[in-house]
Formats: sequence, C-alpha cells, structure tokens
Amino acid sequence: MAAKFAKKDTGRSGSHENIAFIRQMLAELRRVAEKENADMLCYLIEMAYVEAGDLQARM
Repeated sequence: MAAKFAKKDTGRSGSHENIAFIRQMLAELRRVAEKENADMLCYLIEMAYVEAGDLQARM
C-alpha cells in the first residue's frame, strides 16, 4: 500500500483535502487498533475521526 501525503495547506480546497486525508488515516488506524483489542485507543481515534467529519461538514 503506497502512502499518500497531505499537501501543504494552500487554501480552502487544500484544507478540505487535508482533513479528508486525516480522516482516511484515522479510519485505517482504528482498524489496526481494533485488531489489537486496544479499546481506549479505538475510542480516542474514533473521537478524532468524528471531529474530522465535523470539520469537513463545516467547510
């Protein structure tokens, strides 16, 4: 799997892309944490995922 890197913020559309990238990475991290039965880590990652979704909705 090739890693994607967020672009430097160059405006509104760049910000939206960065938040989408962060949200995607959080989803992947949550799947890894679930496999490790890291319940607290899953919870914290999920909260960050929800926050990223809220930010996307406000943009």
